[in-house]
Amino acid sequence: MGSFKLLIVKCTENISALALLLQIRASGLSQLDIASYVGVSRDAISKYERDDIIPFVENANKIDKVLGVSVDYLISEDDNLEIVDIDMLNRMKEIQRLSEDDKTTVVKIIDAFIRDTKTKKAYA
Repeated sequence: MGSFKLLIVKCTENISALALLLQIRASGLSQLDIASYVGVSRDAISKYERDDIIPFVENANKIDKVLGVSVDYLISEDDNLEIVDIDMLNRMKEIQRLSEDDKTTVVKIIDAFIRDTKTKKAYA
């Protein structure tokens, strides 16, 4: 698996070029769509995928937003890492801001829904 490096002030993190490539393909967006959003050429996106060039931090942040994944997903070397749903992550951040009582209520509702869903699947 190839990787390219993301420069973050004097710190370097490995990003999986394969994860980037797979996520671009799964998104249904073309390299040109992503390039337009990021503000780079289609060729630059292609080079990121091939591990030929290093994106600037701002571009990497735009890429993860347009693809709907976290930077953690892109920098992980764990092949089993699941794609993070950014909308769900944002909801979780909002839940964390709730009072303890409200958080407890939300967790109980989610747990009940998951339990019921698993039960339906088990008996389907």
